[in-house]
Amino acid sequence: MTRDLTWKTIDSHYLLKDTWATIRVDTCTKPDGVVVTPYYVYEFPNWVTALAFTKDGRIILERQYRHALGETIVEIPGGCVDTSDKDFEAAIARELLEETGYQFSRFEYLGKTSCNPSTNTNLMHMFIAYDGELVQEQHLDLGEDLEILFVTLEELLDLLEKGAFVQAMHVTCIYAALKKMGKLTVG
Repeated sequence: MTRDLTWKTIDSHYLLKDTWATIRVDTCTKPDGVVVTPYYVYEFPNWVTALAFTKDGRIILERQYRHALGETIVEIPGGCVDTSDKDFEAAIARELLEETGYQFSRFEYLGKTSCNPSTNTNLMHMFIAYDGELVQEQHLDLGEDLEILFVTLEELLDLLEKGAFVQAMHVTCIYAALKKMGKLTVG
């Protein structure tokens, strides 16, 4: 028999509500009656990301400066789900087109992951994008400035082995895609 571990929220208010930062403070009661306060919750929109393949089999990566880390890093494409996106597949298609200029013929959903379920409300939805074709110039958001890189599957595996990817959810997506494609060997 399993216990119900769900907390009850008895009070909640916002410390900050802004475009990229919404912080809520909750007061909760655990099943054993212990009150937990303050409990800080970070509300973000859901995110999408993809291991994206061009028609000729190259993988699209992005290189960009990440101010919080103070580093320029390599990532896979992705971003926030907008309220105008009809679903997660539409969101990743839009993000890929905006960031890379590539349009893809097919998407395969890999699942979801959370960067930190103890504090963040959102999830990252992961995909493989197939048969990308360059159809336009990049249309980057104001805060974006990125370079597009193209690598082979072997080069991607080498980058992964060397620890070149520091964005944990992107690493999760890459591994999920490799597993789905039968390219991940264990042991």
